[in-house]
Amino acid sequence: MTSRRLGVFGGTFDPIHSGHLIAAASVRNALELEQVIFVPTGHSWHKIPGPLAPSMDRLAMVDLALADYENFTSSAVDINRLGPTYTIDTLTDLQGQYAQEFIDDQFTWFFITGADALAEFPSWKEPEEILARAQIVGVSRPGFTVAPGPLLSGHSIVIEAPTPDISSSDIRQRVREGRTIEGLLPIVVAQYIDTHGLYRDTPVGL
Repeated sequence: MTSRRLGVFGGTFDPIHSGHLIAAASVRNALELEQVIFVPTGHSWHKIPGPLAPSMDRLAMVDLALADYENFTSSAVDINRLGPTYTIDTLTDLQGQYAQEFIDDQFTWFFITGADALAEFPSWKEPEEILARAQIVGVSRPGFTVAPGPLLSGHSIVIEAPTPDISSSDIRQRVREGRTIEGLLPIVVAQYIDTHGLYRDTPVGL
């Protein structure tokens, strides 16, 4: 029997950027994870300002960004599922898939999120069941104080990562305003955004 440690990194990834990659690498190194699985949101259950880019575009950008990372992969489980995306469903589907594919293996699962989201954890769907399935990992910038709360006591880990001050919303705004996004995300992702006319007020070709 092989023991495997896997991380699940959920998010809109609209678009994926260098901060996401640095955070995932920091968690993987700190927890000695075999693999980090990036899972783009299908339809988020909580309100997100503005419409998301099409799900298959967000997945394509994730795949382009991960191409050079041996220990990073993606999953479309949240995109393929109808209805809102909930963490409990993400974990249930992924764990079912891996259990079928690797029948004789034993898994330890970690769900990766921003440390600021830990305070909202009690409002997540079926939080106790989530904790039965995975440890919660909050990624924080150095020097930031994080209070996970009593529900997460003993079930969460906070990892400091030297993530740059980059946000997907800022990247989208820069594209709309015609400003550069160089250095904020992988070059191949920037090229995809330009080629497919994402985040522009006027679609490409018009």
